[in-house]
Amino acid sequence: MSPLRVAVVGSGPAGTFCAEILSEDTGHEVQVDVFERLPTPFGLVRYGVAPDHQKIKSIVESLTEVYESPSVRFLGNVTVGSDITIDELRAHYDAVVLACGAPLNRQLGVPGEELPGVVAARNFVSWYSGHPDASFDTSVLTADRAVVVGVGNVALDVARMLVRTPDELRRTDVPEHVVDALGGHSIRKVYIVGRRGPAHAKFTNKEFLELAGVEGADVLVSPDDLELSEEDRAHVAVKPATARLLASLGKVAARAPLGRERSVRFLFHRTPVEFAGAGAVGTVRLTHTSRPENVEDLAAGLVLPAVGYRGVAMGGVPFDEASGTIPHRDSRVVDGERPLPGLYAVGWVKRGPSGVIGTNRLCAAETAGALLADASSLIGTGSGREGIDALLRSRGVAVVDWSRWRAIEAAEASLGAAGGRGRVKLHDRTDMLIAAGVAA
Repeated sequence: MSPLRVAVVGSGPAGTFCAEILSEDTGHEVQVDVFERLPTPFGLVRYGVAPDHQKIKSIVESLTEVYESPSVRFLGNVTVGSDITIDELRAHYDAVVLACGAPLNRQLGVPGEELPGVVAARNFVSWYSGHPDASFDTSVLTADRAVVVGVGNVALDVARMLVRTPDELRRTDVPEHVVDALGGHSIRKVYIVGRRGPAHAKFTNKEFLELAGVEGADVLVSPDDLELSEEDRAHVAVKPATARLLASLGKVAARAPLGRERSVRFLFHRTPVEFAGAGAVGTVRLTHTSRPENVEDLAAGLVLPAVGYRGVAMGGVPFDEASGTIPHRDSRVVDGERPLPGLYAVGWVKRGPSGVIGTNRLCAAETAGALLADASSLIGTGSGREGIDALLRSRGVAVVDWSRWRAIEAAEASLGAAGGRGRVKLHDRTDMLIAAGVAA
């Protein structure tokens, strides 16, 4: 019997977990090709997990094992939609799994959101993580105050990176120009603004304790913000993790500031209603969530909204603009009520930007299970992966395979050693391709 040939679009955790589960299936011979538009694999593990979270980033070791399997191929530096189309993948493979994540930022819908100095947190994260497509104007770091809007883990990551010392930053893999910019910036006060109270914060206790333990900044919480309503107390009573977080917040609220050079202050129960300034943001107007007549203006030259992500439409694939996801039924992509044979979704583009890395494994198991249940009707419907290889060659696409990615890794290790650091990321695409040996 012919093997089941599957294309996975996206090499982040969801796509890689899906490739792993499919390749380990004992009921069928499965060949999986994973397409990635960047020369580097692992998606948000490489470019979204904070650089100082090395324990979380160690998941790379297990993800790497997937691509060492002879039944899984990595095809990096291939943009699905321009280098190759979805329809071409569907013609050459028996099944296509869309694992393209949620690359767009959600908007607050606040007047002044377009002002210079209002920068989506994801853009900042991509820049300090060394993403080759990142664009970040470091002139905004000349402000003395920054406001982070949102109370999820990303908001705390962003605040923490703003107050890390140069020595702390050099213990990570961020590029040296990021260390220079963040280590020498002018921001002294960082505010984290949350619409709801701490009982409904989305960040974890672990994330909060990590922020509270930074070397160069006081972390400040107002005891008034920790007063709970009856509704809050009922919520906390059935949420042990929230109770632990509130206990940690209480300990920080009770301790005296140490007079450090920088500070991070939490402002709960506040909603931004306007960003104002002459030519660039200079003020964030806040109202109290339960008392909107209470208005306060907070001076800030940098605003970083961290309020979530959304997927992006792909040519030839149905898309739900309201949710920012690909419509599906049991992981099978649908057009209205009609399933599209051999087309599946996984990860954030399937369910929205929620959960942690482990959540994607469960999601991948659902998608792989649906695909394998359909295998008997799919095998042999694609003309073969060899045709895709020929198409990419004919179009002059410089494919970065797994061995070439390993060459990029080696170049990053050498760069770090030369600077007396651990591994340091290459952040320029051309430098990556040169290291991979595919640049002209």
